[in-house]
Amino acid sequence: MRDHHIDLCGQIDFTRTEAMPLLARDAHFSFACNGCGDCCRGREDIVLSGFDLWRIAARLRLPPQIVARGYCRASIGTVSHLPVLRLAPVKENRNNCPFLTGDRCAIHDAEPLVCALYPLAQEISRKGQVSYFLQPTGCGGQVIEARVEDYLARYDVPAREQTDVRWAQTCMTLEDTVEQLEALLSPVLVRRMQDKLWQALYFSYDYAAPFLPQLEKKLHWLDAEFAKLTEYQQKRNNASK
Repeated sequence: MRDHHIDLCGQIDFTRTEAMPLLARDAHFSFACNGCGDCCRGREDIVLSGFDLWRIAARLRLPPQIVARGYCRASIGTVSHLPVLRLAPVKENRNNCPFLTGDRCAIHDAEPLVCALYPLAQEISRKGQVSYFLQPTGCGGQVIEARVEDYLARYDVPAREQTDVRWAQTCMTLEDTVEQLEALLSPVLVRRMQDKLWQALYFSYDYAAPFLPQLEKKLHWLDAEFAKLTEYQQKRNNASK
């Protein structure tokens, strides 16, 4: 079992350093912003959680899988071996975020957590401890000062924190499970497992219904599907003896 944190700052290989200490919720911080909008341009590191995708799907009134196909890049994490969705920049639009229209975000009221937090980032431990820290921006311009708690409240981040914690803990648990299954299953069954992970974590959701109860239901389904794959593999192993 890995004893680590899920970093939801958006950068796949991002590691928090001592120069970016954790901030208490009543702590004050400052950053410079020149309003250039580069935080929405040329970015290929905006990772979506299943909850982020569900929120965007609800905003666009489209099935999550359609949103993912139209606006995201899908991959399997090199470390986690779990499905990963990232927003795909549009090359025809100066490599901007697909939801950036002019200088405005077309899904501002349903923007991903990474965007809502910026320049803060969120870190969640296996035990569910939520921490925040300041990312380096290097933008220059007007200095903005804020208190962490007030900054988070701008986009109602505290209201979604329970769901984000459940998502992070789910991913950490699944990392361990997937690692064990990959050592057991054949390559064909590993691909089937990955398909089921995509469905359970991202795609098989009704955007008109609350996300968290659906996630819990999908996780129960996923446990049953994993058991079927394991049983099938064991039968194949026995038959080959």
